[in-house]
Amino acid sequence: MFDAALVSYVAIMSITPGPNNLMLAASGVNFGFRRSLPHVMGISAGHAVQVALTAALLAYVLAGLGPVRLWLAVAGCLYLLWLSWQIARAGQPASAGRTHGRPMGFLAAALFQWLNPKAWVMVINVALLFMPKAGAGHPGLAVALGISCALINLPCIAVWALAGDRLRRRLATPQALWVFNGLMGGLMAATALWLLFEETGLWPR
Repeated sequence: MFDAALVSYVAIMSITPGPNNLMLAASGVNFGFRRSLPHVMGISAGHAVQVALTAALLAYVLAGLGPVRLWLAVAGCLYLLWLSWQIARAGQPASAGRTHGRPMGFLAAALFQWLNPKAWVMVINVALLFMPKAGAGHPGLAVALGISCALINLPCIAVWALAGDRLRRRLATPQALWVFNGLMGGLMAATALWLLFEETGLWPR
């Protein structure tokens, strides 16, 4: 199921800035790479399930997505704005004995993919472009495509959590961390608004 075009497309879409990667960078800074691993794994697992289901039910999904697409986009963007606020007001990186605050867990990260507008764009394109035409009625091919995408996606997004972890020492002071979290929150909010305006057609062409 791996081919050069699939690897290239999924890798580029996975590693470029977006809601998942901004959250992972902030999680790496605030909680470290190891505590962010469930978040990383949840994203890839959720992505695999989303790809597999969309590819297996492509005809039905595309037929039924039109009426609810806008509402999914609005719900996802509102959730992103709430996450932006949470990131912007996050506190200091966790010390060895600190228990306050916790990173996003595996299940929450997996479920978030269904509200992530960028994830939907990526998944639908993957299903359209890379699901074999012989795959209709063969769910195993859709599952294989989902697993392939997850294996490509995982190292690409893990880089963001690792980069955040490496920044922890440089952001040890409350002032530096406040600036970083504010920047990440602002970028997340801008991403949410951009996605919402593009989805609703309000973005100037």
